[in-house]
Amino acid sequence: MSDKRVMPRHIAIVMDGNGRWAKKRFLPRIAGHARGVEAIRRTIEGCLARGIEYLTVFAFSSENWNRPSEEVGFLMNLFMATLEKETDRLHANRIRLKVVGDTSRFAPELQDAIVRAQKKTADNSALTLTVCANYGGQWDILQAARHLIRNGIGAEEMTTERLASSLALSYAPDPDLFIRTGGEKRISNFLLWQLAYTELYFTDTYWPDFDDSELEKAIVSFQTRERRFGKTSEQLV
Repeated sequence: MSDKRVMPRHIAIVMDGNGRWAKKRFLPRIAGHARGVEAIRRTIEGCLARGIEYLTVFAFSSENWNRPSEEVGFLMNLFMATLEKETDRLHANRIRLKVVGDTSRFAPELQDAIVRAQKKTADNSALTLTVCANYGGQWDILQAARHLIRNGIGAEEMTTERLASSLALSYAPDPDLFIRTGGEKRISNFLLWQLAYTELYFTDTYWPDFDDSELEKAIVSFQTRERRFGKTSEQLV
């Protein structure tokens, strides 16, 4: 039975289906990406209204560089334009922005914009919005292990706690709820370590159509789950 008192602290989303949304309407794929920004805005508002503390979205994976160069270029420009347009709005709503991933491959102008946006919103506490850009779960685990090795941590000293503390999202609790839109049922190299005990929710709705009612469906589904973390049901009573 649904328990409305149980609200996820952290929601992570793979925002899939932008291109198919556009194709269905005989529009170029980039039109779906542009419309997807509105869905991000709606989802942020929905999380704020529900008191959810962390929202993490997969904006650009390390594998997305393999897409057509025109689409990649549009996505980079869209990211830049969205940062410039939305940072003040995020700040006004006391939202902290974090961008995680290997941002060194981005243009210097985009790297600077990311730094400015993060700095401006650093002290906000209503919601932490993490944008994963040029990110991959395998990359995340590898960079964490390399960080520990560079700091003199040997094989026998390596622990799950130490590795977790070096992951890109070490500042956030592991996601309670994972949502993937667009009908595919894959994690796609997203937060591989952090999703170990996350509740998974898949919807056929394309990301540009994802609204507050769709967010509510995902949360209600989460509220019906029994989260045992390896224990039995009897141990949870």
